Amino acid sequence: MAERFTSVKKVLVTDNASPRCRETLVAAGLEVVQNDKMSKEELMAAVKEYDALIVRSATKVTEEILQSGDRLKIVGRAGTGVDNIDVAAASKKGVAVMNTPTANTVSAAEQTCVLFMTLARHTPAADASMKAGKWDRKKFMGTELYGKTAVIIGLGHIGREVALRLQAFGMKTVGFDALVPAEETKKFGVDQMPLKDLWAVADYISVHVPLLPQTKGMIGKETFAACKPGLRVINCARGGIIDNDALLAALEDGQCGGAALDVFENEPPTGVEQTIVQHPKVIACPHLGASTVEAQLRVAQEIADQIVDASQGKSLKGIINCRQLGL
Repeated sequence: MAERFTSVKKVLVTDNASPRCRETLVAAGLEVVQNDKMSKEELMAAVKEYDALIVRSATKVTEEILQSGDRLKIVGRAGTGVDNIDVAAASKKGVAVMNTPTANTVSAAEQTCVLFMTLARHTPAADASMKAGKWDRKKFMGTELYGKTAVIIGLGHIGREVALRLQAFGMKTVGFDALVPAEETKKFGVDQMPLKDLWAVADYISVHVPLLPQTKGMIGKETFAACKPGLRVINCARGGIIDNDALLAALEDGQCGGAALDVFENEPPTGVEQTIVQHPKVIACPHLGASTVEAQLRVAQEIADQIVDASQGKSLKGIINCRQLGL
């Protein structure tokens, strides 16, 4: 089955992917062009000449762009989430979509834990106060993570690593995953419970699921109402999993004691999301989960290796639409 990709010879790399990606592809004998700043129209015109396209999160690979790719056989995502790629349209056209699901696991897990700690100890606000020339210790009284309960929604690679790190702080970790069996998550210290039973025990909720129709807005008005007052929420997964209107209302009435957000439905955020970013109980970051030197080297290396292997008929590793393509 891998033989169908042996005609891949020419690759377009976008979105400031690490030079490691281009170097690996070139070393394997592929022709590579890296163009990091392309408009939609420019990409539509350029993609006609390439067999494979590599993107990070900025470039939106729409049906229109896919249809322009007369030679296109692979779209590679240097990272985990593929919500910037129209996978259904790619499958219909016979284009394989690849990702690197584990390459940024450690960086995303560490960023999540940073946000747990900064929520608990008000670190960004205290730092801003100091830089303004103030010395206000009482204003920034925090709480310990020790003894608190973290509810982790999504117990795949990142959820698992988050749980292990939070356990080192003495937190109790419980959660839910629709795909990972309870006996598996118990091995790394997470007892699974039905969603409806989780909310009442949560001191913190951290989400680690993809943005799908069934996960969009899953942390909403009813969820906040079912939680104890002062709940804190963390989202390093995808914007839209926490309902924005429900979050803002919960922050305003005190039901939510704080939120740390690394991702947004619109990036950069606009409208109600911008209002949330400005809220004094919110810590906001510009999608930094995978923004480490190590993670970017890793995703660049892995997506390049996968495309090289496919072009040499060796492996179909990383293709997420194998079933739709009949592979």
